[in-house]
Parts: sequence; structure tokens; C-alpha cells
Amino acid sequence: MRIFEPHVHMYARVTDDYERMALAGVEATIEPAFWLGQPRTHAGTALDYFSHLLEYEATRAATWGIQLFAAIALNPREANNRPLADEILARIGPFLDHPRCVAVGEVGFDQTTAEEERVLRLQVEMALKKRLPILVHAPHRDKKAGIERTIKVLQEMKVPGDWAIIDHSVEETTPLILDAGYWAGHSVYPVTKLTPERAANVVQQCGVERVMVHSAADWGHSDPLSVPRVILELRKRGVPRATIQRLVWDNPYSFYARSGKIPAIP
Repeated sequence: MRIFEPHVHMYARVTDDYERMALAGVEATIEPAFWLGQPRTHAGTALDYFSHLLEYEATRAATWGIQLFAAIALNPREANNRPLADEILARIGPFLDHPRCVAVGEVGFDQTTAEEERVLRLQVEMALKKRLPILVHAPHRDKKAGIERTIKVLQEMKVPGDWAIIDHSVEETTPLILDAGYWAGHSVYPVTKLTPERAANVVQQCGVERVMVHSAADWGHSDPLSVPRVILELRKRGVPRATIQRLVWDNPYSFYARSGKIPAIP
């Protein structure tokens, strides 16, 4: 089974994890821009981080035969410091133009504040101008309300459904996202997000049209093999191989290939 992991923070993982992912069938991955883990105090740390994702991390992945692409953005966890946010956004353009930047993300809400919406709208404008797909972070608190507000912003800004994925969805919110015409992403992450069993339930209930699953693995208690675990769970339930392959390869490939920056992967 070929796997395109559509959301994983490998800068926080050890190199051995790349080997494990390759052995499990991962051939390509998207690394979205994350937050520092503590309040960022200098814009330069964000710029160096963007360079790390686009250059060093891609080289590290290639050692194990994995093609790594990135989504670049000011993360919503860092949007409430206006002076810092504005300095980063003023200098983010060249990173979005990089040949391995295939989306703008993660953008969206964390605490669902006015400042976060302001930064979300600014970055959606950038994505539309540069013809890049948009990866949206759904808040972990008051998720349904945050997703409803996100959909309102995307619709007001006339973002086509095929050009945005709203991530960190759960059973309650996936129908809401799909009914609005957008893609729904699902984090399979121990303890705090979906288990492989719950992700498999969503797939069986909602189908695989405009649906993705991913690990969101980072420096927390997480598992970069979450997607292979979902595959195993779906196989145990008798889901057809072609359906699973569409979920874990065709969907992420087709969505991010809209950037025009992902070559054909034989």
C-alpha cells in the first residue's frame, strides 16, 4: 500500500522515524508549519524554521526515499502577538514561492480570537493570490464553533471547496465540513485526538470523498505510523484495497498537486 502522509511535523522527530515510515510504505509527506512550543519572541526564528522545513528536512527525508513537501504559514498559536505576526507575514512571501512549498498552512484558529481571524484572512488572501491550497487548523477547544466560523470566513473569501482542507476534524464535524464542500482532515493521535478505530469509523460513515487521515506527529505523545495503523484497521474490516489506496495516496496527492509543484511520483 502506497502512503502519502499529508500532515506530520518531522522536524520534531528523530531520523529513525523516517526509516520506520519508509518501511511501512510512506513515500511522500507534507510538513505543515507548526508553532514553537512556547511563545516566539523573534520573527527570525520563524524564518529560519521555514528554511529548515523546505531545505534540511526535505534532505533528511530523501535519505530514506521519502519526498517531503511543506506547507508554510504563521501558525494560529502565534497569531495573537500582532507586531510579531505582522513582521513574519511581511517576510513570508519568498518561502511560499519555494518549489517545495505546496500549500499555505497551518492557518486558522486556536483560541478563536479576532486577531487569529485577521491573520487567517491575510494568509488566505496570500494563498488565493499564489494559487496554493490552504491547510486549515481547527481549534481543539470549541471545535464545532471554530469550524463553523472557519467555513464562514472561507465562504466569504470565495475559497473554492477543492482548495481548502479543514484539519483536526472529528465525528461531529466531518459532515459539517463535507456539506460545505471542503476537504476534511483527521488527526490520528494517541490520547488527545482520534484513535485508528475512530478514524476508521469516520471513513466508513462518511466515505473517502474529500477525506484524509494523518498522524500530525510532533514532539508530543504521537505516532508517525498512525496512517498505517488506520490502513490495518480498515483492512480488518474488509474495506476494499482500492478505497483505502484512494484515502491514503490518491486524495493527498491530488489535493496538494493543485499547487503545480508536486511532480508525478512513479
